Amino acid sequence: MNYNQHITLKHLAIENKSYIGLKFYANKTIQILIKELNNIKWSSEFTMHYVPNNKTNLDQIFSLFKGVAWVDTQYFFEKTRAKELNETFDASWVHTRKRDANFKFCPDNYLQKLELKRYANNTVKTYVSCFEDFLNYYNQSNVDDLNENDVRNYLEFLIKMDRSDSYINQAINSIKFYYETVLGMPNRFYSIERPRQKRKLPVVLSKEDVQLIIKNTNNLKHKCIVSLLYSAGLRRSELLNLKLTDIESKRMLIRVRDAKGNKDRYTLLSETILNDLRTYFKQYNPKEYLFEGQTKKQYSPNSVGKVVSNAAIKAGIKIPVSSHILRHSFATHLLESGVDIRYIQLLLGHNSTKTTEIYTHVAKNSFNFIKNPLDS
Repeated sequence: MNYNQHITLKHLAIENKSYIGLKFYANKTIQILIKELNNIKWSSEFTMHYVPNNKTNLDQIFSLFKGVAWVDTQYFFEKTRAKELNETFDASWVHTRKRDANFKFCPDNYLQKLELKRYANNTVKTYVSCFEDFLNYYNQSNVDDLNENDVRNYLEFLIKMDRSDSYINQAINSIKFYYETVLGMPNRFYSIERPRQKRKLPVVLSKEDVQLIIKNTNNLKHKCIVSLLYSAGLRRSELLNLKLTDIESKRMLIRVRDAKGNKDRYTLLSETILNDLRTYFKQYNPKEYLFEGQTKKQYSPNSVGKVVSNAAIKAGIKIPVSSHILRHSFATHLLESGVDIRYIQLLLGHNSTKTTEIYTHVAKNSFNFIKNPLDS
């Protein structure tokens, strides 16, 4: 096998028909062989050869280039990065909303695909809302007849309406999901331009401010929530998914299951928090999840958000405080205390230290050796 030469397969949609695109670097052998494929054509727009998308042509591609070139299918065969979630899929709210008679609701096949892909309910709400905005912008058109230019015109409209970069990216994701996943035409809109990602520095609290927030919680349950978010560097969803068995007190570790990227990891368990958790357990008697609501179901994300923000306001913190700011503060304080960035990466569950390196820009000790010119 010649691994130095490879052909990348891609999905193409030309005039609403599905094709297999073949992308490769110039090679005489491949250029001769490729002409043997049935109904092979060249696309100047996509700068690649293509054939009708069917099993016969796909089998012929693998057979023809066997021993000649590596056939790369990473962009062709469908994969999903959706999390395997324990929560029950709920889209019942979609058709119970009050809307004008001419309002276009999200298609049922869109909802069914979201359910099959096991998308989180919060993500479902975002996708449905964004895609319905798109549908109703082209209220008089059949969505299946729209093309890349129509999508681009809609995005220009969003920019003129001063919608945030985040919303525009979500809109693109929701539109791509319909054409590429629901209709089965992957990469149909891969040339759509996205807003440039802004690199913002994380907001970090001082250790003193974190302690103030913890002291200003309303009760022991709220105290444990805020303390765990900070002392373990947890995302809000990770905190909510904690079960009683995830607190490994003998090893002083917390097991975080099915975190971002479908990964499990361990993070730190504070001795101070362990004592509070033991008292909390006796007082609240949770059954399955560490934090449960009054009906013994999983505590809600909104409730966690209110616990954090209300305690911060009560503590006199002048900026809005979220659970993620507590996670940022955890990472930064570890870095300031001399913990190796690779260990912080593991505790946070980052794929790469490049993600974790953002905290070097806000860690106080990064600038300790610099003498301010006004003070010298």
